[in-house]
Amino acid sequence: MLAQPSWAPPAWVFGPVWTVLYVLMGVAAWLVWRTRPPVPASALTAYGIQLVLNALWTPLFFGLGWRGAALAEIAVLWIALLVTIALFWVRSRAAAVLLLPYLVWTTFAACLNFAVWQLNTAAV
Repeated sequence: MLAQPSWAPPAWVFGPVWTVLYVLMGVAAWLVWRTRPPVPASALTAYGIQLVLNALWTPLFFGLGWRGAALAEIAVLWIALLVTIALFWVRSRAAAVLLLPYLVWTTFAACLNFAVWQLNTAAV
């Protein structure tokens, strides 16, 4: 069992939060995709990159137990998400705003990742 900081949310919170975030992400991507003239590939490429980075975090953190690597990876994800938001802003401000809760949650997740890494590194 991983040691958790006192401010970590209960496990049941993560499923509903991610469900809402994925819906917002999908709507944001759809808003950008449907803009005219056709969206430059860079916006949707950045979106795809951050999706891949999002998917990589779970196996790093939980599967392999590489908390430090997961922290570095989530930092790269955070930057990719900022780039995505900036590129979406040019095409659809609504789409960019829809990604802001995801950015906030990713920031929180990075803080939680750091805390768990520190708590469990000290315990080893």
